[in-house]
Amino acid sequence: MRRFLFFGVIVPLLLGFASVQAESGALRKYRVLEWNVENLFDTVHDEGFRDEEFLPNGERRWTSFRYWQKLTDIAKVIAAVADDGGFPDLIGLCEVENDSVLTTLTERSILRTMGYHYVMTESEDERGIDCGLLYFPDRFRLLEHRGIRVPSRKHGYRATRDILYAKGLILCAENRLDTLHVLVAHLPSRAGGQEGERNRKLAAEKLWSIVDSLQATSSLVLVMGDFNAGRNDRIFKGCPLRLTDAPEDPGTYCYQGMWQWLDHILVSPSLAGSAVAHSVRLPWLLEENKTYGVDMPRRTYRGPAYHGGISDHLPLVMDLYLNTK
Repeated sequence: MRRFLFFGVIVPLLLGFASVQAESGALRKYRVLEWNVENLFDTVHDEGFRDEEFLPNGERRWTSFRYWQKLTDIAKVIAAVADDGGFPDLIGLCEVENDSVLTTLTERSILRTMGYHYVMTESEDERGIDCGLLYFPDRFRLLEHRGIRVPSRKHGYRATRDILYAKGLILCAENRLDTLHVLVAHLPSRAGGQEGERNRKLAAEKLWSIVDSLQATSSLVLVMGDFNAGRNDRIFKGCPLRLTDAPEDPGTYCYQGMWQWLDHILVSPSLAGSAVAHSVRLPWLLEENKTYGVDMPRRTYRGPAYHGGISDHLPLVMDLYLNTK
């Protein structure tokens, strides 16, 4: 029975890669995209969560038109990224509300012909926002996934986002199969002073302990998300992975005219190679802030007023070349 199960998984995976190999000779590159899409809510109330401000009659007057416009714009950015190097194989998203949102993005937007599948968390976050992972099933053959709870209500802390864990088979150079472990995280906000710092530190410690356990048996681990922390923050001192932030890149988030890295992609040392993550600085993602004299992300809202942008964060993209032994 185990042998049949093995072939039931491996054979479709190999067949799925066949067309790509015919074009490129050897499949090596995986494109990874990470993005905090800032409050990607639908227009329907989720019972038990505080999403009232993002309803048609809520404070922000979040209508179906605005919702669809944001979904369309997100899909266009992903398509624009594909113009220079291909569609991302793995897309980690932060601040998505629920299953309905990702179903609509993958099956009803302009991405519907691409065949993306997805998994996501179901966190205790008070507003109901979660993390999701989009993937091509013939490039990342999903074996398992789950949400991993960080210290939250039962520990006496404010509920926050779960860490999304996904494990899948990938094809490396020379047709070698291996297992890639992917984690998508959205660590607690920097707001709240000492409490915010404590909560983010606890979440980071949980994340690094998971990574340590995974690296005991596998050399292929990838972590991405919004860490609400710069590259020199102390939460990375216990990190067993390598940050891939491009040193010349100003970052993904701009506060009072100062650019910084809050979003990151981290990889195992065996995967590191020349992998470098860059922010995606498409013209329509940015606008001039006349107060500070710099370009900043064009966000969906300015305070309670609708502004028509996509997110206050820029996406990150990285090409990972898999040549493990």
